[in-house]
Amino acid sequence: MRDPERLVQIGREWIEKADNDLLAAAHTLTLGEDCPCYTVCFHAQQCVEKYLKAFLAFESIDFPKTHDIERLIALSPARLKISLNAEQQRRLTQHATVLRYPGDYPSNSFTARPPAARLARRISEYLREKMTPAAPALRAAVVESKTSCGSVFF
Repeated sequence: MRDPERLVQIGREWIEKADNDLLAAAHTLTLGEDCPCYTVCFHAQQCVEKYLKAFLAFESIDFPKTHDIERLIALSPARLKISLNAEQQRRLTQHATVLRYPGDYPSNSFTARPPAARLARRISEYLREKMTPAAPALRAAVVESKTSCGSVFF
């Protein structure tokens, strides 16, 4: 059995990193047409990935070092109902892996940015709800992170 205090600490660290990525995506979106698509989409993917890892850590589920959203979701308990279809999971994963290399990404499409950021916001809020009921210490970590950058909306 893992140390519950250590799990909470790991969860807090993942949440903090994920919220920083969400904040970076939101801030970058304020650049409007000049906003780099790669940056927003990369940070949106990172936010989702890190929230999934926080959830898995809290649940005492080991996971590999990976950026693969589908793989992380597959490791999650059946009761977790992440509303990302296979295409959304694949696209998010590509933002952290394949698409960050030259020649592998379409033009700096404005249309990709807001949906990726909104998706990250939606998944982070859902996972916050799933993590907080069972553990007061983790609930405190989630509340703290919400007040630090939870007011950023897209």
